[in-house]
Amino acid sequence: MTGGSDGKTPQRVVVGALAGSFGVRGEVRLKSFCVQPEAIVDYAPLYSADGRRFAEIVLTGLAKGAFTARVDGIATKEQADALRGTELYADRDRLPEAEEDEYYHADLIGLPVHDSGGALIGRVRAVHDHGAGDLLEIEGPGLGTGLILPFTREFVPTVDLAAGRIVADPPPGLLPESET
Repeated sequence: MTGGSDGKTPQRVVVGALAGSFGVRGEVRLKSFCVQPEAIVDYAPLYSADGRRFAEIVLTGLAKGAFTARVDGIATKEQADALRGTELYADRDRLPEAEEDEYYHADLIGLPVHDSGGALIGRVRAVHDHGAGDLLEIEGPGLGTGLILPFTREFVPTVDLAAGRIVADPPPGLLPESET
């Protein structure tokens, strides 16, 4: 997520990424991270992390796990290839509200994670999805390079966005002895 809660800068959420060129006329391969992948065009304008604005996106087809698209400001194969790997962000307020027990990854990043006794374990550094379910990456004192915790009700029984905290119940042996 980019932006802040200062009321001036919009918060932004990653909704997709440019995956290089498609053909030689400036079309791009566009990966969508949206629940309804084609909805990515509804959230335009989209932005890169450095603030570049892409006001218009038109889906033109499908190609190996991605859409093909025309994106304003990209007119050549070279321009499309130069943007390969660029994440695309949408203003948070343009996205639909998450369903009950569903969360935008950006809303979880930075939240403190406490154990069921109230002790602070750390903060969510990242949320990963490798296809078998989400994983919370937690950083904090005594966790070394971090802790990876399955984001399931069994291990994360409480997510309270209003209070700005998560309660986790890691399996025995996952936390360092001094933390249990």
